[in-house]
Amino acid sequence: MRILGIDPGLATTGFGCVEKVGSRLKMHRYGVFRTPAGMPLPARLLSIHQQFRDLVAEWPPDAVAVEELFFSNNAKTAFLVGQARGVILLGAGLIGLSVTSYTPPQIKLAVTGYGKADKQQIQDMVRRLLALDVIPKPDDAADALAIAICHTHSVKLNSLT
Repeated sequence: MRILGIDPGLATTGFGCVEKVGSRLKMHRYGVFRTPAGMPLPARLLSIHQQFRDLVAEWPPDAVAVEELFFSNNAKTAFLVGQARGVILLGAGLIGLSVTSYTPPQIKLAVTGYGKADKQQIQDMVRRLLALDVIPKPDDAADALAIAICHTHSVKLNSLT
């Protein structure tokens, strides 16, 4: 099962493509979609959609896992991230991909076994679980890989019930 993890953002959207092969996880690709700050909002959202569409065409996933919006003190930032997240959800829906959302504590728990793990602990476990030599950079890409890993663990748990 190939999972595309997405850490949505307007300026930087992280992505990570992970495949579950037997009991092992294999990383296929990770990176970020970037949009320039001076670009009008509709153009930025379109760019995110196009980059998502291109990635899915190159590495077709079986499912998409997206981080839920977390509570933010900055409402403007939360709305912008929500719009970027909406573009990803729409893009996946347009091509018939199933989408599952996970909260930050769910992701931390699935990856590290501790729902309040810090960023360094998560990144180190991503490196270990995917047998990588270095922690993936930038942070948004490492977070997206963690989201994909979370989904692989959740699918396994859900199949047991």
